[in-house]
Amino acid sequence: MDRMTPDERSRLMSRIRCKDTSPEMVVRRAVHALGFRYRLHVDKLPGRPDLVFSGRRKVIFVHGCFWHRHEGCRFAYMPKTRHEFWSAKLERNRERDREVIHRLNEAGWKVMVVWECETREGAALKESLRRFLVE
Repeated sequence: MDRMTPDERSRLMSRIRCKDTSPEMVVRRAVHALGFRYRLHVDKLPGRPDLVFSGRRKVIFVHGCFWHRHEGCRFAYMPKTRHEFWSAKLERNRERDREVIHRLNEAGWKVMVVWECETREGAALKESLRRFLVE
């Protein structure tokens, strides 16, 4: 049973952002500190990647562990209410992610996914970003 009224829940869910999230800002600051410049949310590319490096033909997605179902992550839990709704919704997110990555790869783009939980590991995150962008 949900402890919130439908209006309260709706107001809370409407505040969840799709861009300029805290994990995305961590990645953007790390990439900038490494000396790389990028474009944000290019809508001409499938999936509107969070960071786009056009000259390198590389993109980075910053995924929330809950919304994109990070396998084995403690943040990728299943809500206790409305299980069928959430299961279908979250699985569709995963399918869409696979489709978008496939389309980008087919178009010659290299894709990196940074998970929300990985943004808490500063040095390791910076190193994996550097490796991805330099190779």
